Amino acid sequence: MAKYSKKAGEKVEKAIHEEKEGSLKTGTGKKVTSKKQAVAIGLPEAKKEGAKVPKKK
Repeated sequence: MAKYSKKAGEKVEKAIHEEKEGSLKTGTGKKVTSKKQAVAIGLPEAKKEGAKVPKKK
């Protein structure tokens, strides 16, 4: 099982919260409609900040 850092978990949690509020947008400006999309946005943000995020399979 892949190990994620606390910082990565916090970023994903924040992205999911924003998705529930309806304020999270994709790169093209459309609203995020699923939790999977929110996770896909939160993980790269965490990786940019230096959090421990496993590589894609």
